[in-house]
Amino acid sequence: MSLSTLFLDFNAYFASVEQQLRPALRGRPVAVVPMENVDTTCCIAASYEARPFGVRTGTGVAEARRLCPNLILVNARPAIYVRMHHELLGAIDSCLPVHKVLSVDECVCRLLGEERRRERAVALALDVKRAIRERVGEWMRCSIGLAPNRLLAKVASNMQKPDGLTVIEKKDLPDALHRLELTDLPGIARQMERRLYAHGVGSVAELCALSESDMVAVWESVLGRYWHAWLRGEDPPEIPTHRRNFGRQHVLPPELRTSEGARAVLIRLLCSAAAKMRRHNHWAGQLTIFTRSPGGGRWKARATFPHCQDTPSLIRAMTPLWKQRPTGAGAPMLVGVTLHDLRTDESAPAPLFPAEERSRRLSHALDRLHIKHGAELAHPASTLPVRSSAPMRIAFSSIPDLELPQ
Repeated sequence: MSLSTLFLDFNAYFASVEQQLRPALRGRPVAVVPMENVDTTCCIAASYEARPFGVRTGTGVAEARRLCPNLILVNARPAIYVRMHHELLGAIDSCLPVHKVLSVDECVCRLLGEERRRERAVALALDVKRAIRERVGEWMRCSIGLAPNRLLAKVASNMQKPDGLTVIEKKDLPDALHRLELTDLPGIARQMERRLYAHGVGSVAELCALSESDMVAVWESVLGRYWHAWLRGEDPPEIPTHRRNFGRQHVLPPELRTSEGARAVLIRLLCSAAAKMRRHNHWAGQLTIFTRSPGGGRWKARATFPHCQDTPSLIRAMTPLWKQRPTGAGAPMLVGVTLHDLRTDESAPAPLFPAEERSRRLSHALDRLHIKHGAELAHPASTLPVRSSAPMRIAFSSIPDLELPQ
């Protein structure tokens, strides 16, 4: 009974949602984009029919059109993707409790007792696929991996796409991994690959052969011990994680690619990030804003301040930063904001002055009003011209709560 984890990965999620809801798109090459008819943006999802042409997530729209002349561009509908995400979780949960949501298109279920036997685990995986088809739709295909731990289950889910089901048991290791490239393993990107090369590791087989002490030396941390255990089919306790930042970014439509338009959108993004930070009971001590121009030029600035969580204080911290932006920096194409140096409610200092506490309480009161009556009930006057810009968006690792203002 070596199987402990079922890892589920929805295939080409955003594009699949569009094909599920719009049958005319099924079987056709589709790319989901932030905004239509703007060649300077990139594809945020591509259907499997578009991939043989070389269209992938991150492919520029102009390049995607060149690679696939029949490509259908679909404007992203984040609110729809969030609702579909929760419907899918409900379908999965009807068969097996969802242990953890990792991203908008990935989740993990833990297997217990008899569920860890191969026959029972495979039957559960097929039940999940059937529930998704029947309760949500036949176009919402997913690939499922079954393995002794989460890392190997994710690896298994990537081995057969779309609509795959792959099992890796402890007895299959390490041979089942040897055909993979190092970067096929979650957590090993190009920088980590270069570090492995520097330690004489050029293949997954060589990685699996390392001793625990060698892996600790490669990772330069206790994480090497976890990798040594994971690659051998062991399932050590999960590594505790801590939230490092809250942020948002947005590609500006052409009419807002001005200093005034970009600033207004930045404030809207800051309001959204601050509301989410409060929802997670955090306070920020640093704020970074950044822009990107069509020609690739980048600019950013950072402010440090006493930890706070109220929106007015954060806007005051942002105002002098924006004034630092060079006048010759060019029209911004993208703007973004990040709140970091986080503390939880328990570790954040209490406001020193009554006005600060009133501002904090006001921000929380507005959050409650937004939840009850909608995000457009009240907002900074400076964002009035851009209320339709920077709408809800989906970060792969952070799924918006349907009740939260965006």
